[in-house]
Amino acid sequence: MARPEIERLTGELRDALGDEQVIDDRARLRTYECDGLAQYRVMPALVVLPRSAQECALVVRACVAARVPFVARGSGTGLSGGALPHADGVLIVTSQLRAIREVSPADERAVVEPGVINLAVTRAASPYGYYYAPDPSSQQICSIGGNVAENSGGAHCLKYGFTTNHVLGLQVVTPDGDLVRLGGAAPDSPGYDLVGAFVGSEGTLGIATEVTVRLVRLPETVRTLLAAFASTDAAGAATSAIIAAGVVPAAVEMMDALAIEAAEAAVHCGYPAGAGAVLIVELDGPAAEVEAQFAEVERLCRANAAVEIRVATDDAERALFWKGRKSAFAAVGRISPDYIVQDGVIPRTALPEVLRRIGELAAERGIRVANVFHAGDGNLHPLVLFDDAVDGQAERAEELSGAILDLCVAYGGSITGEHGVGMDKARYLPRMYTDDDLDTMQLLRCAFDPRSLANPGKIFPTPRLCGEVPGRRKGAHPLQEAGLAEVF
Repeated sequence: MARPEIERLTGELRDALGDEQVIDDRARLRTYECDGLAQYRVMPALVVLPRSAQECALVVRACVAARVPFVARGSGTGLSGGALPHADGVLIVTSQLRAIREVSPADERAVVEPGVINLAVTRAASPYGYYYAPDPSSQQICSIGGNVAENSGGAHCLKYGFTTNHVLGLQVVTPDGDLVRLGGAAPDSPGYDLVGAFVGSEGTLGIATEVTVRLVRLPETVRTLLAAFASTDAAGAATSAIIAAGVVPAAVEMMDALAIEAAEAAVHCGYPAGAGAVLIVELDGPAAEVEAQFAEVERLCRANAAVEIRVATDDAERALFWKGRKSAFAAVGRISPDYIVQDGVIPRTALPEVLRRIGELAAERGIRVANVFHAGDGNLHPLVLFDDAVDGQAERAEELSGAILDLCVAYGGSITGEHGVGMDKARYLPRMYTDDDLDTMQLLRCAFDPRSLANPGKIFPTPRLCGEVPGRRKGAHPLQEAGLAEVF
């Protein structure tokens, strides 16, 4: 039975928005119980689908008045549990805010609503000779609002950067329910970088309702090669050699033998048989520059023991190279009933050593790991394979997943590159940051959301208390005694 405040809120929102935009039927609520990380599931108390920024603000104000937590959700493709609902809260789904309001090639920008699909921005801009550079593997279904929340990257982030490098301005609903603008149409706005703080804040600082994005001119030439190696060591060495030579490709992607096996089973991409690893290297830009650099990339791959090199001769062959890489996450379902998608970052020069160590950790636990990742910037995506029906395998897989993140931190990297912290990695955040660091972050969060209603329980390992001076204190806090919060 719904709590009284939820029942009152449901009636209030139905009166304001109508029945179609307010969902409280249990069967329909189950549609929203998880994002792309299905191992965490929570049924929301209520789902609301606003159709405008004003309606989104209305919903947030109603939640604030009722003291009910709220979580924003876009397409639900996130892989860290960032859009996991709150059992006693409202899930605000922005998928119906999907207008492309402006495409301005003269200004090299577009203005879109958060429900617009990532790839739709490029499709709208391409007739003018432009595109939107951030390209997550889920770009055919993920939304710009979710990309902003998680600071999504993609295969081409090596050269073009992450979402944060392509957002000029935002309209957001604050956790108080106010509609405000951050940044603007100019390349850089004076004052504090609130846009930079908001992008990647995973819904804890408010909800984006309009995004002004930077458009990039379509390159004159794009050339792509696929190089096969006997081992990930050799492929990693080739990657380091390419970057060290001063060549910055648009993308350098690596897949190991297990990931190749999965991709072949799923999409029949025709990668070289028996390869221990493959690199997909793509260069774009002025034709003369690309041709010169492409020859250098080929030379460096051969110098680092590439056993076969294929050069895409047309767009169809290039698409086939990429099809195997972009289907890799889903493809491992062909070779394993269950798997954990992990995300961490290391210095690219440490790739061979870290990949060897991951193999050793996996062997110690009797678990397989398929590696597919952005080799150019050291952003690993180990896929930890297991069978939940086998007693103890899920626990060993979870342990191995955490050990891989520890390995990334030990090598000077990060626990996440582009998937975010969300629910899944909150417990690992203290391995990167001190208590003082976390308290400082919380000061910013509390400045935006002193009531702790916006996506509570995400990013930070335990609830932290707003409205108080961070730091350790004497005696137990009442919420700490009740087991509801840990005081730092």
